[in-house]
Amino acid sequence: MAGPLRFRRTAGTWTRDRVRSQLLAPLDDSFGATLEEPWFSVADDRYDAVRFEMDNGDLALFCFRPGRAYWLGNTETPEPLWRTDKETFAEAPYAVTRWAERELTARLEMTDPWLAEFQYVSWFFLPVFFSKDGRNTTRRFFAEDAAGFPDATPEAGLGFYESLLRTGVLDGNRYTMASKLGTSPGYDLTRMRATMSEFSVAKLLADAGLAFEPEVEQESGHALDFAVGDRLVEVTRPEPPARRSHADHPVAAVRETGGAKRTDQLAEHPNAVLFVDCTSFSDAEWAAVTGEMPGVGHEPTVVFRARPDGRIEGYRYGRVPFDLDGAITYV
Repeated sequence: MAGPLRFRRTAGTWTRDRVRSQLLAPLDDSFGATLEEPWFSVADDRYDAVRFEMDNGDLALFCFRPGRAYWLGNTETPEPLWRTDKETFAEAPYAVTRWAERELTARLEMTDPWLAEFQYVSWFFLPVFFSKDGRNTTRRFFAEDAAGFPDATPEAGLGFYESLLRTGVLDGNRYTMASKLGTSPGYDLTRMRATMSEFSVAKLLADAGLAFEPEVEQESGHALDFAVGDRLVEVTRPEPPARRSHADHPVAAVRETGGAKRTDQLAEHPNAVLFVDCTSFSDAEWAAVTGEMPGVGHEPTVVFRARPDGRIEGYRYGRVPFDLDGAITYV
């Protein structure tokens, strides 16, 4: 399975002639490829740069200077670049990263202008919007499921996450968080919705003014979704009853999904705070849940539902060890 888009860094001397013979030629043989001038220049005049356009829609970028070159692409990697070191956008030189991001953003403005209007969402998810596996599924998810708000317009759903990503609170975890959404080879709606629940909880924590760390590895072998101080946080998301083969009532869906965590991560980390995200539930389904306020056999638990306008409401079982007031309305 391919991961999010990363640079391949290579040494040696590259020239336009070598680029044509060792990079363009094999791509042309495999897919049909052309060598184009980039739309933007690298803000370091030591670098020359080119763009590869494949007949199947694949894209690759390559910039090079004496002793150093960077490749970025969602196509087959030419053999001369095999076994090279990989670097994220944060690890590569700023001038190289900025050039590549401008190239990709300009492409997104051409292919998906509605998505590119959300500046922070499009920047944050660039590594998966142009990844080998996730480029189609992630864009489809944002367009058809409104980034996890199935009863909202794409613009409303993306606006919710734009307000979170604008704060920069997840910038340092960009690859970790974005890759959860976009590295599946298929359109896995359940998994992608669950991924966006982590972003929703991140927004809740950030709106409450809490410092947190995402994706916290534990000696148990589990990686819990967040740490807030010395307390761990795990997030789960029940699918609405219409999409479930069992638990065909919203209350049962909450109990079943939350209870499943008790035999997995929470069995090893019983002091963790569990967040159960019911954002996929309709108004009527959510009303049924809040009318009964079911527990899941674990405390503390917060059961919540987010709305595209930024409102989050829910209820809790047990004492939550950090203050969420101002970020959630308890029913």
